[in-house]
Amino acid sequence: MSRSYLTEDHNIFRSALRKFLEKEALPNFEQWERDKLVPRSFWNKMGEQGFLAPWVDEKYGGVNADFGFSVIINEELERVGGGLVGINNHNDIVVPYINTFGNEEQKQRWIPGCLTGDIITGIAMTEPGGGSDLASLRTTAVRDGDYYILNGEKTFITSGVIGDLFIVACKTDLKADPVHKGISLIVVEKDTPGFKKGRQLEKVGQHSSDTSELIFEDARVPAANLLGEEGKGFYYLMEKLQQERLLVAVGAVATSEKMLEITIDYVTQREAFGKTISKLQNTQFKIAEMATEIQIARTFVDDLIVNHMEKKDVVTQVSMAKWWTTDLTKKVAARCLQLHGGYGFMEEYEIARRFRDVQALSIYAGTNEIMKTIIAKRIGL
Repeated sequence: MSRSYLTEDHNIFRSALRKFLEKEALPNFEQWERDKLVPRSFWNKMGEQGFLAPWVDEKYGGVNADFGFSVIINEELERVGGGLVGINNHNDIVVPYINTFGNEEQKQRWIPGCLTGDIITGIAMTEPGGGSDLASLRTTAVRDGDYYILNGEKTFITSGVIGDLFIVACKTDLKADPVHKGISLIVVEKDTPGFKKGRQLEKVGQHSSDTSELIFEDARVPAANLLGEEGKGFYYLMEKLQQERLLVAVGAVATSEKMLEITIDYVTQREAFGKTISKLQNTQFKIAEMATEIQIARTFVDDLIVNHMEKKDVVTQVSMAKWWTTDLTKKVAARCLQLHGGYGFMEEYEIARRFRDVQALSIYAGTNEIMKTIIAKRIGL
């Protein structure tokens, strides 16, 4: 399929990235899954090759790459495995907050290290009792001279174990009405007094993506680490969620394509009843159905990518894409596993891992139920 927004430069970049991942990631990925961590050395290698946030301005170490390069990185990492989601999170979700809302001193201090892999980032929004409800945040930041004193807990934090720098959503105005007007974003560094990392969480899938709790007990964070303006955090989060959710859809389509590729390869080799199971009508129908649905998803998402690159407001359509593509990828995973028969239930087959990994896609970046709520509101219900 022709993808109009991708140029020859994009194709060359994809080829180089795929070769890099075939050498540096694929042979080691299963070990990273067992270790439940992507090692810092791999992050550094990604940085050395220019695969960390290449969209950043040249003066901070980037190459001013367009969003098409971010799409390619997301797709190629997803082809390796969902456990590399922390890199996508760093590249296109966390670093953009610093780049957009940070002042010049903050950008100079943090962004160059983000591009080399020396600084690994995460974003801390979700709390144990809050889920997708940002307005119910309980983490507080009280000004004390040149510092903020942070208290609270965060959970489900991607790169929480290995991370060096976290953007923390917290309440700086406890009396704000409505509540969301009192939310700010504060950058917390790993050696901050009073800040500690909680337990690494045991997940159903995406095992190599380290996920943990973050705990703030009278953590003293320099006031200079406030990102943007005090009280504007909720609006900053809303501004960036379009890209975050679009990238989830990008990853969902990419992993659906990969699962179909794996399954076609399997059914054309596996024999039963005297012929390959690809010759069975049921197999052909299931494959045809998936190929069609994935093509529809690809067309829809590619159109949204073009609109996003043109800086159009496509929040409604992105919300549609986020829930529909992630629901689709779960259906594709189940169908592909079924076509593998008993082998689909075996850990040695890639489809088993992919089946586990995709379950998170409909949950993070706002649950699919939240997506439907957003859609309903934006179409006038």
